[in-house]
Amino acid sequence: MGSRFGWFWAAYGVSAFGTRLAFDAFPLIAILVLHVGPAQVSVLAAAGLAVGAVVAVPLGPWVEFRRKRHVMIAMDVVRFAALTGVPIAFALDRLTFAQLLVTAVVVAAANIAFTAASGAFLKSLVRPEDLLVANGRLESTAWTATALGPPLGGAAIGLLGPMTTVVADAVSFLLSALGLRAVGGSEPRPVASKRDRDLVAGWRGILTHPTLRGLFVNTLLVNGLIMASAPLLAVLMLRDLGFAPWQYGLAFAAPCVGGLVGSRLSAPLARRFGHQEVLFVAGVLRVCWAPGLAFVHPGPTGLLLVIGVELGLITCFGVFNPLFATYRLDQLPPDRVARTLAAWSISGNATTAATTALWGLLAAVTGPRTALAAAGVLVLATPLLLPRPVRERRP
Repeated sequence: MGSRFGWFWAAYGVSAFGTRLAFDAFPLIAILVLHVGPAQVSVLAAAGLAVGAVVAVPLGPWVEFRRKRHVMIAMDVVRFAALTGVPIAFALDRLTFAQLLVTAVVVAAANIAFTAASGAFLKSLVRPEDLLVANGRLESTAWTATALGPPLGGAAIGLLGPMTTVVADAVSFLLSALGLRAVGGSEPRPVASKRDRDLVAGWRGILTHPTLRGLFVNTLLVNGLIMASAPLLAVLMLRDLGFAPWQYGLAFAAPCVGGLVGSRLSAPLARRFGHQEVLFVAGVLRVCWAPGLAFVHPGPTGLLLVIGVELGLITCFGVFNPLFATYRLDQLPPDRVARTLAAWSISGNATTAATTALWGLLAAVTGPRTALAAAGVLVLATPLLLPRPVRERRP
């Protein structure tokens, strides 16, 4: 797909590895450096997503009518500057919880703007027939980073201190900005009227589209319920069932191989069986595994159960996500891609924050196992919202 996509892919890869290397870095810093309690750690995790989503609302129209590569470079620089302030404040013994909270909000808002710009830029960067392959390569890179980043980040923190992964994440955004600059090429600046700067145009485009509307609600619910289950499973495994931290890490790192395999299979499966058919089947299969997490039990068989469930779930996500990203870009007009992707990300972050908080309250009342079972049962209904495959008529 050419050297320009190669530079884009390299920039994506280095920032993805930096982000996964710094997985849960802020909660660890809050606990180990600032010695805060669980309530403040929960606020840090939820507020970063929720407030960042609110801050990002006006960014959709702003991104839409700017040169997308310039927006991505600017967001990389913003994230680099925000993250760099944390180790500097730590070195000066001036780091506060408020600074961590503000940094989390700034990074979350910049993530949304970057994602909106990158989707629009990718659509203009590669040919339509190469879009699924490009999304598959980005997805496989993301799962590789997810498998390798957290264990390496944990080791780096243990050897070099809690600020190590934050510094690495900041540097990764700077390297990403340099890679995006190397993409080169000309990009005309979009021209917009005042009518085009509507803040809710992205949501309007989603909710009035016959198939994107259902896919939108489906992805919000699936991602929200699965993300809400993650901290509950951590409490169940580490506190109630007595698994060691390395076993918990293994249970989530090893299955990421499935994401790599699934993302590499998405394009061949779509060519063989049809894009919409595979999207629908993968969308159904990805939620069938979630109820199994409620049956985790102590010992090696319990660990194997979690690994097996996560492997099946992540493999199906690996197939689904590139097809979903490609289908969504294909359905969007060029002058509304960034606003729609921004609206999608804002809604996703807000839903995940709300669902995580709600399921935390449910677990406090009923216990983590019951809350996991409730999430697993509810997520089984989400395939009803998926767009059904439309078969072409043949003579």
